[in-house]
Amino acid sequence: MTSVRPWRELPALVRESRFSLGLGLGLAAVLLVVWTLRVFPEWSNNADLSHGMFTPLLFALLIHESRQRGPCRLLPPNRWLWISTGASLSASVFVLFVACLYASAFGWTNTVVEFLLGFATLAGLVALWLVCASKPVRLLPFNWIAAIALGLWVLSLPIPPGTYQKLTLSLQLWVSENVLQSLHLLGIPAYKEGNIIRLAHTSVGVEEACSGVRSLISCIYAGFFFSASFVSAWGSRFALIVLAAPIAIAMNFARSLTLTLLTYKGIEIEGTWHDATGFAILGFTALILGGIAFGLDKFESRHGGSRDLDPKPNPAAISEDAAAASGGGRILATGFGACLVVALVFALATRPAEATEVDAPDLLAYLPESPSDWELVRSQDLYRFSSILETENLAQRTYLKRDEAGNVTQITFYLAYWLPGQSAVSSVATHTPDACWPGAGWEPQSEERPRVSLPFRGRELAPGEYRVFNNESISQHVWFWHSHNRQVLQSFDPRRPLEVLGMVLAYGVRSDGEQLFLRMSSNRPWEEIANEPLLGEVFSRVAQFGI
Repeated sequence: MTSVRPWRELPALVRESRFSLGLGLGLAAVLLVVWTLRVFPEWSNNADLSHGMFTPLLFALLIHESRQRGPCRLLPPNRWLWISTGASLSASVFVLFVACLYASAFGWTNTVVEFLLGFATLAGLVALWLVCASKPVRLLPFNWIAAIALGLWVLSLPIPPGTYQKLTLSLQLWVSENVLQSLHLLGIPAYKEGNIIRLAHTSVGVEEACSGVRSLISCIYAGFFFSASFVSAWGSRFALIVLAAPIAIAMNFARSLTLTLLTYKGIEIEGTWHDATGFAILGFTALILGGIAFGLDKFESRHGGSRDLDPKPNPAAISEDAAAASGGGRILATGFGACLVVALVFALATRPAEATEVDAPDLLAYLPESPSDWELVRSQDLYRFSSILETENLAQRTYLKRDEAGNVTQITFYLAYWLPGQSAVSSVATHTPDACWPGAGWEPQSEERPRVSLPFRGRELAPGEYRVFNNESISQHVWFWHSHNRQVLQSFDPRRPLEVLGMVLAYGVRSDGEQLFLRMSSNRPWEEIANEPLLGEVFSRVAQFGI
């Protein structure tokens, strides 16, 4: 006879707890469904997280297995249990608040926001697990299988960009180096430039998709699942988890080497070969790991390994303390209720703004079309980032001038405008060269972020931000200003939550004032271009925005 409570007894348990437990369980279910619907598009569109689509099903399967296979450890309803439950729920509310705070600055689709939302959900699930594993409730045992059921959600979370890039780059370089060494062992002449392998008549690039991140995450995910569903001895579980990563890396190396050899033989690998080997590697790694799990399971059976079927006490011997169950229910209801309130408040506050009757200015009117002595270059791909910027009111013009010696002076002006209520001040403030330019190959010359007041025609321009970026042998001096309600703001560091909080508290999650972002970049320092009449025309036109 099992010691966990049959599901059919749940209605009676809810009544015994004065419905507080039912409320807590209901709110938990709502939040879990909301999170699943929220992250599902990421699972569908991101190949590295495609295994996440199996998580809800495997979660339910492992919950069932944890109740059937045991061991059925239950937690005494003492103060440490309730302190742990309260701490988990407090962590869930706090992380959710931080996630919503970042969402108000960066948008709900930001990867960091989704990552934090996932951890807030996980902390809430841990609290739910602790209450359900208590002796008065005994709906879910406190065992390894249940822990992995929760852990699979972690492995299904979007990876923050910084961590993803570092992991991908490390794998790319490792695969490239070892493929190169293997080619040399086979007598094939080749050399490497970064992640590009140069062969005699062609080259092969180990791109992000070929780095092995997808197979690595998927294999680790499978390793944890197999450790919960196939084996029960701790040594076998540890072996499956430890072997998962090396197997994935080795199989991806085999794929990269195979594609490189096919290219060397003159076979076109784009399309069919590339995709077919990718899917094959994912299948092979899962089969290998599954075979190891099956073998360990047989080994345990032959040597009398435990199947986690520990003797179960009689349910009558377990405390039926309705007051304790009611207390756990109240803690859950309070915590999940707070999560729901925080999420609703921020969701309503960050909803799209209603259409405004204010017309956006003609930004190109601020940028001279035919200044004397300058050659005008118009931008051809200006609107490709409109969805990220949340505005289509954009303008950019580049001006070139050549002297008698053939030296070129380049000045580029970029303008972006947001109507009142169109975007949060904190969101606009994140779209700076500091955040955007490194992704296009421009590296900051210094970590310093100086704020300068530029002397201009007997006065000083409003204090703006100044940076210098390098791209190989090319340098760009960059100045930029962010105007809100026609006053220039000081930039903030989005990596510092307190600065994000200060920006949101100061200006709200959706600005009621118009916003303008002006960026000027040049291959010359300010001293060499400050007296150009072109600058006088531009800055006199944008002076109405407080610049």
